[in-house]
Amino acid sequence: MKAVFLDYKDINMGDLSWEPFTNICELEAYYDSTPEEAIERCADAEAVLIDSCKLDSSFMDACPKLRYIGCVATGYNNVDIDYAKARNIRVTNVPAYSTDAVAQHTIALLLKLTNLVGHTPSEIGEIPTLLAGKTMGIVGYGNIGKKVAEIAQALGMKVNIYSRDPEAAIASDVVSLHCPLNDETRGMVDGDFISRMKDGAIFINTARGGLVEENALAEALRSGKIRAAGLDVLAKEPPEDDCPLLELENCLITPHMAFAPKETREEVARIAAENLASFLAGGNANVI
Repeated sequence: MKAVFLDYKDINMGDLSWEPFTNICELEAYYDSTPEEAIERCADAEAVLIDSCKLDSSFMDACPKLRYIGCVATGYNNVDIDYAKARNIRVTNVPAYSTDAVAQHTIALLLKLTNLVGHTPSEIGEIPTLLAGKTMGIVGYGNIGKKVAEIAQALGMKVNIYSRDPEAAIASDVVSLHCPLNDETRGMVDGDFISRMKDGAIFINTARGGLVEENALAEALRSGKIRAAGLDVLAKEPPEDDCPLLELENCLITPHMAFAPKETREEVARIAAENLASFLAGGNANVI
């Protein structure tokens, strides 16, 4: 089987072996692909592997041999799942591979904002904040949310879970997003959501940028309604010059790197290869 990996740039940084894939298929791997390049490269492929490339109905129609789409990630909102099912194209993903890495990055952002690591109080006119005794609101209590809650409790924080008590979670000292992006959650952190947050709270998002209305967040950061934000994701990545969050001193942005540890990328590649192997053997591993 010919398989094409259209955008490995964030998965294999030159430090991983392709052997898990080449042992089971004829692999062509590309650092990145434009929509036009994707169609050209997959015209005769039976399987395609993607991280963030968008695969819509026009792509699938242009690839008549396509039988399998492997999302080398947990999220799959970049694939037209309904159309793939109509075309009898199997779609898989890699659930829960990044739990420890994303939870670690979430807490790293929080500690950077509260402990002012790399600065002395006299340099920036602030003093560190003690997290013990503070409240952490977790929005999205899946594997990552539970891991973040566990670490927060180890730091002496009280955890409020959004699905159990939305108002307590929103009014916490720290609000951290760990929910999927879908039609119900898109733009959920808007002006109304922010107005119900505690004055001076810290906001963390390591989930999906589309969960947040960035203009509303920027205004809250300027006014001090939200003391500081730590973001690993933005609505558009890489951000455009007019992104309202880029120049705010109280907004810490990292380039969607929470999953970046080598150990984590090795795991996602391994499971993605196992998904493809399962498909070839007639199995259903991690089918969406």
